[in-house]
Parts: sequence; structure tokens; C-alpha cells
Amino acid sequence: MPSKHRDVPGLAEVRRLTQKKRDAWWTVLLVDPVATPLVRQVARRTRITPNQITWGALLLGLVAAGCFARGEWHWLIAGAVVYHLSFVLDCMDGKVARLTGQGSVFGAWLDYIFDRIRVMACAVALMGGQYHRTGDTLYIWLAAAVVFLDGLRYLNSLEIFKTRHTMRRQIKARLRAARRAENASRVAFMEDLLRDNPEADIEQDLRRAAGEGTRPFAAGDAGLLAEAEGAALLAEAEVEGAGPPAAAGTTGPRTGAVPAAATAQGTATAEAAPAVTATAPASARVIDLHQEFRHRFPAYLRMRSFLLRHRIRTHLVSGIEFQMGVFIVGPLLDAIIPTTVVAGSLLLVFELAIVYKLLLSTRDFARTIDSFDRDTVTRAA
Repeated sequence: MPSKHRDVPGLAEVRRLTQKKRDAWWTVLLVDPVATPLVRQVARRTRITPNQITWGALLLGLVAAGCFARGEWHWLIAGAVVYHLSFVLDCMDGKVARLTGQGSVFGAWLDYIFDRIRVMACAVALMGGQYHRTGDTLYIWLAAAVVFLDGLRYLNSLEIFKTRHTMRRQIKARLRAARRAENASRVAFMEDLLRDNPEADIEQDLRRAAGEGTRPFAAGDAGLLAEAEGAALLAEAEVEGAGPPAAAGTTGPRTGAVPAAATAQGTATAEAAPAVTATAPASARVIDLHQEFRHRFPAYLRMRSFLLRHRIRTHLVSGIEFQMGVFIVGPLLDAIIPTTVVAGSLLLVFELAIVYKLLLSTRDFARTIDSFDRDTVTRAA
């Protein structure tokens, strides 16, 4: 009799397939150790879909909001516990989607919208319950601040991602133009190849020509290819989760097997693209759009390396940590106002740091474009 269980790999392989290479420290330390084994069992023993898990996360979030609205401390504790369970489910839907191949564009949208609904409902309920209990109008302002900061975080992430994507696209266009100019002067038959197939991969054509012995693969060609490979390093752009904003809790996309933020389910930010490593020849020219930032803050690289060895991203207070501070730490300590103020302040500090890093990156981008223009003039001369 055939088994009713799916063929699911062991826990170590499930971790490799479903966990981000870098994630929020709250997720890495307090969620993944619970969520990943549960994901394996859900995928193996049930036919629960990622969208059903997303609905479950929303329903638990609304239950947490109901607890928060009661106002008393024991209800706050209950709400904090339920909110964390909701977050665990929110991290599971994307993992199940990637493990079972059930990801969808609609599921990514559903996850993001439900996350925003959960945050708004819990913010209004938590602060409304405290206002009803104390009469302090500061809680009304805090409710508005929580909703605003949550939206600001993900709006800022999206715009930074779009800006970095535009820079990468422009650099790659310059590289393609440079390679076309270089090839036109060195390989007579390349124009024929490109005319027959305008979508041809020039890098592949160069390698094929070298392999067929049409001409030797020159060091200059290696430099051009390395520049193209260097452009891939831009994927390291750290919006933490280096993609469109991931909904808080998402551990990867619901639309495919490669982690990437705004389309992530179980809390998309993008996040997060896998780390890119490239071994370039000695003559290679590597493009680094974070050169000025790293020059100004050399200790950043050491801290980043330490954190990434533990899968923790350098954006230590993002939307996830902000929500956990407001909806878990504050209620557990019965210190809603100070915890919300501290969490919101830290979120703004880290968002400003990301904006400053983007500013320095745009300067590196301008210098890179200028260098391309100078190289073009030199070649023309």
C-alpha cells in the first residue's frame, strides 16, 4: 500500500532548502528552531497549503489583538504569546511553499497584505486597550506611530530596492555596450552572430569562439567578463533582505525556490538573496558600490562577517524586531510606552543608516559610470 506521506528530505536538508542565508536575529534565534521542524512535519504528513497557513497566521494575529484589547496584564501576556505563535506560522508558509513547490504570486500578495492587517489590528487593539484602561491619550498617538513606522519601513525598503536595481541595470547596460565595442574591434564575425541572434549572450559567444580556436581568449576579454561578474556583486545590496520589502516574518519567496523579499511569504523584505561569491582573474575589475561606506566604516566588515556566520543580517532592528518589541516585549514587561518608544527609535536609526549607505552607494555608482565614460573615450581615441 503506497505511503500517504510526501517524500520529504531530512531536517538538515530542509533547513538548507527553506532557511534564508541571512535573516532577522529574532527569526534565527527564536523562530527557525521551532518553525523548521514543524515545516518538515507539515509538508510530510499533511496537505495543508501555504495559503492556508497564511490564513492561520492572520487568525491568530486577530486573536492576539482581541487579547490586547482587554487591557489587563494577564491578557497582555496571552496576547504576546499568541502573537509569537502567529509569527511562527507567518514564517512557516513561505518555507512550506519552497519545500513543496506550492509557491504562487497570489500567495506572496496575500502574505504581505495579511501582515499589514495584523500589525494595524494589533496596534489599534493594544493601544486602544491601554487607553481604555488608563485614559492616557498618549496611547492613541502610539497606535498611529506604530502603523506609520511599519508602513515606512516597507515603503523605504521598496524604494531603496528600486533605486539599487536601477543602478545595477544601468551598470549592466554600460558593460554590455563596452563589451560590444570591444568585440567589434577584435572579432570580425561577432557582428554576424549578433545580427543573427540579437539576444545572444556575448560572454557565451566569446567563450565559444575561444574554445573553437577562432582566436585566443585574451586577457582583455577576461577583464570584460569579470566586470560582468562583478556586477553580480551588486546583488549583495543590503536592504536586508536585499530585495523588495519582505513582510515581517517572511523567510523567502512564495513564487519560487530562490529567496527574494517582497514576493516572500512567511515574511517577505526582501529579503533576501543568497550571498554572491565570485572569483575573478588577477586582471579583473570588480565593481563595488559599497566601497565608500566600507572605507568610512572598516569595522562594519568584521561585524558583518561575524553576524553572517550565524545567519544574522546587519540590519539588527527592522520591521520584524520592531513588531516583536511592541507586541511581545512590551506586553510581557507591562511597559508598553517605553518599549514602543525605544523600538521605534531604533527602527528609525537603522532606516537612516540604510539611507546613508544608499547615499554613499550612489556616489560610488556615479564614479563607476564616469569610469565607463572615460574608458569609452580612451578606446575611441
